[in-house]
Order: sequence, then C-alpha cells, then structure tokens
Amino acid sequence: MSVPTQRPGDKLKKALKWVCEILEKHPEKTRTKVFKEAEIRYDLTPKECEFLDKNFAEMEKKNC
Repeated sequence: MSVPTQRPGDKLKKALKWVCEILEKHPEKTRTKVFKEAEIRYDLTPKECEFLDKNFAEMEKKNC
C-alpha cells in the first residue's frame, strides 16, 4: 500500500484558503500575522513563505 503524496502547491493552496477564512471571520487580525501563522501551520517551504510575503502579506503595508 502506497502513501498518497501531495502535489506541489497543495499546501500553499490550503494555506491561502485558511488565510481567507480567518481574515473573513476575524477582520481585526492583521494580514501579516495571519500569513505568518499559516506558514507555520501548513509547514510551508522557505520559497513558499517568500512568495506569500512578497505577493500577499506586503499588500497590507501598501493599503491594498
């Protein structure tokens, strides 16, 4: 019996979905903190973390 493996990007997709749910339920939370929690919760790679920080978490700083 083989163990199913995750496809590349599955953890990142799950993390983004989770972030959206959390920010919708808790608008008082900062985007940066929620993304940092997602990076740990979903055990994202450094490259995935960098992608999130660069493309999503930094939007908070720019007021997007």
